[in-house]
Amino acid sequence: MTRVEFHVSLAGRGDLSARIYRQLHEAVLDGRLRSGERLPPTRELARQLDVSRNTVALAYERLTAEGFLVGRVGAGTFVCATPPAPATMPATQAGVVPPRPVWQELADSDDATQAGPPPYDFSVGVPDACRFPAEAWRRQVARQLRDLPTTEVNYGDPAGHAGLREEIARHIGLARSVRVPPSQVLVTSGAQQALDLVARVLVEPGARVAVEEPGYPPARELLASHGARVAGVPVDAQGIEVSAIPAGTRLVYTTPSHQFPLGPPMSLRRRAALLDWARRADAVVIEDDYDSEFRFADRPLEPLHSLDRGDRVLYVGSFSKTMLPMLRLGFLVAPPSLMPALRAAKRLTDRLTDATTQGAMARFMADGLFVRHVRRSTREYAARRKLILTVLRRDFADRLEVVPSTAGLHLAGWPHGDVDVPALVERAAAAGVRVEDMAEYYGFGPGRPGLVIGYGAIALDRIENGLRLLGEVW
Repeated sequence: MTRVEFHVSLAGRGDLSARIYRQLHEAVLDGRLRSGERLPPTRELARQLDVSRNTVALAYERLTAEGFLVGRVGAGTFVCATPPAPATMPATQAGVVPPRPVWQELADSDDATQAGPPPYDFSVGVPDACRFPAEAWRRQVARQLRDLPTTEVNYGDPAGHAGLREEIARHIGLARSVRVPPSQVLVTSGAQQALDLVARVLVEPGARVAVEEPGYPPARELLASHGARVAGVPVDAQGIEVSAIPAGTRLVYTTPSHQFPLGPPMSLRRRAALLDWARRADAVVIEDDYDSEFRFADRPLEPLHSLDRGDRVLYVGSFSKTMLPMLRLGFLVAPPSLMPALRAAKRLTDRLTDATTQGAMARFMADGLFVRHVRRSTREYAARRKLILTVLRRDFADRLEVVPSTAGLHLAGWPHGDVDVPALVERAAAAGVRVEDMAEYYGFGPGRPGLVIGYGAIALDRIENGLRLLGEVW
């Protein structure tokens, strides 16, 4: 058994041996010292603490007598395999140092303990991990680590790996007509950090900001956590209703390429109206292009950023849907006037997104592997989407109106008649089918009852059975 190293503090007053005893006793009870771990010899610990050996020995002897430690001749002193159960202690006073109210609300609503995936997983916003090019990715990571001695190993530019910024600028320029130099690209730990950086730099406490309703809950919650007054703006078939944006709004968050969660793209007329509003209101628009790579019909409309002529649009992208969420790679495109402040905000939050992952992604893109992977994934997701639409139109035509959508990894639908959607979602879950309630995406009222069905996480051969089970519990 490896000997454990631990810190003992002798600060304070009172008997030294008693203080050593108390800290070892607490460490055993709370699990910091685990059953079977070997403690330092009394002579060595006494030398480290600059006390007499007898002082340490007395503490060890007391713990041994109480059954917390056991001595083995020729081997040393060990934590007992089955230490006595601690006496029941009164609960400590709760709420002595409470968080700000907004964070208490977010903590109360956190769903971090979600169960594992069900047999038929129609979750929203989840890519297929089985499609991740693991072997090709491992090679890029290995190359990056092999080159480590010859690369910059200290804190790098908070804006990100130079090679990755260049590849991102090239990719979005070709694929999305977002033409910017690498100097206007900032690499982030996912799109969520990009939103956080923008909020830190632009949103004063009490400032009015607007989000789509229904919309992306983490964006709404993040802006509120910065002290903003968040308003929900209705969405129709053409996108966010610009005329409904409240007066005094300083920032609008929108998903124009594939409205989340409904799906339709924002019309060109509505895009022009939003940009005109931003100019007149001296406001900023955050364009979240979260899964625009997966497009299955029609030519994509121009991003807001490419239509903008006044540096009003900040463009946010992510590799969470195209690669894996666990890689935590995203990016932000911002005007030159904001880059110094955004770089400073990035430095103060996490200093630098993981450099090995950034370097591997830069190589992955430069070698053409990213485009190839997206192309293959799009074909697979297109097949899943087509099958879901076929089954819904065939078996659910009298029960569900599918919202038109030509991109992304999910579909939305409006049930016909009086359907208790939360109860339906619960019955489906009991049958092993996960679909999502549209109500989860409304933040300012109950909204219209609806369902959201994802196809990123479910295999093609499981779709028909999953939808059949959904139909049986409808």
